Amino acid sequence: MTKYVYNFTEGDKDQKDLLGGKGANLAEMTKLGLPVPPGFTITTETCRYYLGHNSVPEQLDDQVTRAIADVENVMGKKLGDPRDPLLMSVRSGAKFSMPGMMETVLNIGLNDESVLGLSQIGNERFAWDSYRRLIQMFGKTVMDIDGDLFATALHTLQERNGYSGDLDMTTEDLKELVGTFKDIFKKETGIDFPQDPREQLNLAVVAVFNSWNTDRARIYRRREHIPNDLGTAVNVQTMVFGNMGQGSGTGVCFTRDPSTGDAGVYGDYLENAQGEDVVAGIRNTLSLADLQRLDETSYNELVAIMKKLENHYRDLCDIEFTIQQGKLWMLQTRVGKRTAAAAFRIAKQLVEEGLITQDEAVTRVSGDQLTSLLFPQFDKKAAKNVLTRGMAASPGAAVGEIVLNNEQAKERVAAGASVILVRRETNPDDLEGMVAASGVLTARGGKTSHAAVVARGMGRCCVVGADELLVEEVAGTVSIKGTNRVLKAGDIISIDGTTGEVFEGAVAVSNSPVMTYISEGLQSALQATDDADTQDLVRAVDMILTRADNARKLLVRANADTPEDAQRAREFGAQGIGLCRTEHMFLGDRRKLIETVILAKTEEAKQAAFDALLPLQKGDFLGIFEAMDGLPVTVRLIDPPLHEFLPDLTELSVELGVKAAKGEKISDDERALLEAVKANHEQNPMLGLRGVRLGLKMPGLIAMQVRAIAEATAELKKAGKDPRPEIMVPLIGSSREMQIVRDMAIDVLHAVSQEYGVELDLPIGNMIELPRAAMSADTIAAESDFFSFGTNDLTQTTWGFSRDDVESTFFNEYFDYGVFGISPFESIDIHGVGAVVEMGVERGRRTKPELKMGVCGEHGGDPASIHFFAEIGLNYVSCSPFRVPVARLEAGRAAISNESPRGVGGVANHTA
Repeated sequence: MTKYVYNFTEGDKDQKDLLGGKGANLAEMTKLGLPVPPGFTITTETCRYYLGHNSVPEQLDDQVTRAIADVENVMGKKLGDPRDPLLMSVRSGAKFSMPGMMETVLNIGLNDESVLGLSQIGNERFAWDSYRRLIQMFGKTVMDIDGDLFATALHTLQERNGYSGDLDMTTEDLKELVGTFKDIFKKETGIDFPQDPREQLNLAVVAVFNSWNTDRARIYRRREHIPNDLGTAVNVQTMVFGNMGQGSGTGVCFTRDPSTGDAGVYGDYLENAQGEDVVAGIRNTLSLADLQRLDETSYNELVAIMKKLENHYRDLCDIEFTIQQGKLWMLQTRVGKRTAAAAFRIAKQLVEEGLITQDEAVTRVSGDQLTSLLFPQFDKKAAKNVLTRGMAASPGAAVGEIVLNNEQAKERVAAGASVILVRRETNPDDLEGMVAASGVLTARGGKTSHAAVVARGMGRCCVVGADELLVEEVAGTVSIKGTNRVLKAGDIISIDGTTGEVFEGAVAVSNSPVMTYISEGLQSALQATDDADTQDLVRAVDMILTRADNARKLLVRANADTPEDAQRAREFGAQGIGLCRTEHMFLGDRRKLIETVILAKTEEAKQAAFDALLPLQKGDFLGIFEAMDGLPVTVRLIDPPLHEFLPDLTELSVELGVKAAKGEKISDDERALLEAVKANHEQNPMLGLRGVRLGLKMPGLIAMQVRAIAEATAELKKAGKDPRPEIMVPLIGSSREMQIVRDMAIDVLHAVSQEYGVELDLPIGNMIELPRAAMSADTIAAESDFFSFGTNDLTQTTWGFSRDDVESTFFNEYFDYGVFGISPFESIDIHGVGAVVEMGVERGRRTKPELKMGVCGEHGGDPASIHFFAEIGLNYVSCSPFRVPVARLEAGRAAISNESPRGVGGVANHTA
């Protein structure tokens, strides 16, 4: 019989696949002897069964009954007992943390009878407060009742009585609210609120399963690259109460500051509250220092447990706790989400404290986190007009228009604007707006509020708890209390997630300290700031990136087409250029020369055009080779189809048609151009006359480009430089194509060598961007000195996709259907395109065991893809200059972790 239910005493932290992250960590805390309210976990396997069959397994009911009985025996209470009720919570818990994305129901077991019993053992106000919370959460979560109906009833009662918040409500108010909520429940569902505790529990469990596929959960998983097929566990746990009056409360804490990485005790606490009140940000919280003043015994016990958990997990821990009338209970722990700066600083601290090694420190950070540290920050010297201040929840600098809801955010971003989402507080329904926005600003909440936790996880700049803000969504305004300053949706503001400041208008930005370190070195970055935390961050990045560079086996090159890009790439640590696209050298004024080539009626005229292009291309190569002196530069011969260098057929036809209609004269050159455009027009140009095919049709083009490379190389060699170009032929599909081009190139190289008196033995290789090339790699390798996998085109030709057409048409549906977890153009499709790459590697090296191979598509800068490329034995990856530091880090992580990215549910296993 399949085991679908595990008591907390049965699992451990290594069973996240089965028990989810929350369940596995509850089991681990139980094993450590910490004060965890008893409970049990319904496995992720159960959820997958439910989602596949639309019903729970037959055995589940009996297994849950036995698990409830075990908890009842430990607690000495019965679920929903009218005299002394055992109450339970039902919470989601997937393998990967998805804060606020799925459902929770508290106080299961309360009904019209047990609320009276609870009144006797606690206090009457607490009991009725718990009951109204159950009806509200159950109605919204389980029965899908519009949550605003409950919220409106609550706020109407408070406004009628002049209350400032929940704590002002009396027992009689709460009894009235329970009646109102039950009426709403009956009106919206047609049935009474269920009084049977077991029915409540069963329905809540199914609601958690269903919440796995809500829109917000799917959006979050898509953004975080979490596979859709994992499912969630359900944790059923004995309720402990932070809303039992004085001496009770609830909180969330971190063993280190998740925003900065500073060591110490950080967290939020609310007196007389339940856990959801803290993360919802409905009222501003107290600090843990306030808890020490209120209840020193519980505070000291909590701090000791925090230290124990951090040493046990050897990482920053995120902890939820409740104090019930002076008794501390631990409700959850997990390795905490943190900002990018905190990730690097904490990794360095843990190394210095002896908890982890430098190799482990490299695996504790990610390329995405490093990327966020490279973005600009506000210029300290820039003029600023401070509107207000809040709590710095997630570092960074964000400038944009004020938007007040998801719809505004999506609409303005689609129009090309940068936006700041401004809310009183955020909730899970705001996820779409948070994803679209450059930054998030809330009037309420602390560092553990929904806005703060989700923004940190996404790397979004965030300021919370700016309580001088009065956000009026209906009116479309944001006011500053105590002033006559009123901002409207569309007004520009700037927010600083490092200081918590909010500025009017757009503030100028400057390079981040980490960018200064990357481009200018450690000492320059340290001298550029006197802030100790910033210097510590720079040292942390240096320690980790240095270790990654020493550990990695993959070389990292850059895609660069100009001397400026080449120099920037070198500053960022590139070990050469893996892709220099020569077609970019034919744009602008030079485009007319290509037109001349196409329109030429004689070989002499065509050659004259090539002769005019030669010194221009040679000049480009001189600058690039000199910038990369001593490092390899892979120059791709012209790749796009000819039509890209000609006017658009429709536009040119209309233009000349209008001239004819007006009786204006059409010149012979214009007629010839139109005929040439028509002659070269293709229905599917990316599968037509391009790459090597174009070179074979116009051999003078190959000869001109190779000569430009060769002459630039010879001149630099004679000047004492060390240029190292490599000639790369695009779109090869057969060994014969490669053989022809190779012979052409060798002839030109020999001629230039004779002319300059310089030996030119340049490697000549090819791109693998067609499936046939990978299949024929053994024969192509015989004619090639290296392979470079062009994974952009290889993805298009393997899938049969036209990238320009498909991404905007049906990819969203493919994400929803679970065909993709992430676009195959963004991260390598391991089981399809990746398998083709691996085939090319294996077959090419079958012919030449030492054949150098790399990747020059956009996947060369994607962290998950880099791990795959390292695993299959490529020699290098090439990416945009900005992503070079990220690729260096990820290549080091791949070498150290030895993680296979192919496993089911693995980070790179994105495609069904």
